[in-house]
Amino acid sequence: MTRYLPGGGTAGREDVGLRMLCFPYAGGAASTYVRWQRLLGPDVRVLPVQLPGREGRMAEKRFTNLPALIDDLDEELGPELEHPHVLFGHSMGALIAFALAERRHARGARPAEALLLSAYRAPHLPPPEFAAPDATEHDLVESLVSLGGIPQVLLDHPDWLSALLPIARDDLLMCSGPGPSGTVPLPYPVHTFAGLDDVLVTPEELLEWERYAAGLFDSRTVPGGHFFIRESEAEFLAELRDVLARLTPPRIAVH
Repeated sequence: MTRYLPGGGTAGREDVGLRMLCFPYAGGAASTYVRWQRLLGPDVRVLPVQLPGREGRMAEKRFTNLPALIDDLDEELGPELEHPHVLFGHSMGALIAFALAERRHARGARPAEALLLSAYRAPHLPPPEFAAPDATEHDLVESLVSLGGIPQVLLDHPDWLSALLPIARDDLLMCSGPGPSGTVPLPYPVHTFAGLDDVLVTPEELLEWERYAAGLFDSRTVPGGHFFIRESEAEFLAELRDVLARLTPPRIAVH
């Protein structure tokens, strides 16, 4: 059992079908994706990935170096990734998903069925212009609020907000450090998702991921800003469901 999958994972089970491992945005956690299993239906097993230093892993040291995190993910998730799977990530999660896919491709491990990247720039572009990791608490909160990254319930509870900010700061430090090489296109489909009104990562910038796909590439736009996966959940999941339906038997429920 791996620490990265709060539900224990499904490694070794042949009755599961397609697995979708979901990586969180900066400051986010596995709970972001807990509703998706019910909403996407039975033909995909949603596996939210819990990074160290948040929610049930709060006592563990957070990674601030992406290659070190990828080393750990590759080892810990290896058994799960020996089954048919896709990798999904939103914002920072897209960076993690791509870096893990690149690492596994380089060592000849089982490939993903597809890579699903949401709201993050391709490796050859500069990282999104967000608050610096050493920004003041006020500036960091302002940046998160402007993007819709802080739910109102956190703003109403200063103690909860204080617990979130160190996580977001460490995640931003990781995003600003060494990243994936992006030198070899990946030999499986790459699908990207953009928010129509995202001021941090534009739909045009998401198109730049095409150079990292040796095969099928498509890019979809959803209403909303940077956190469209929350703002326009129904519209986004309809697009995601359509992508997954092309990778699985046609039984995904329509809601």
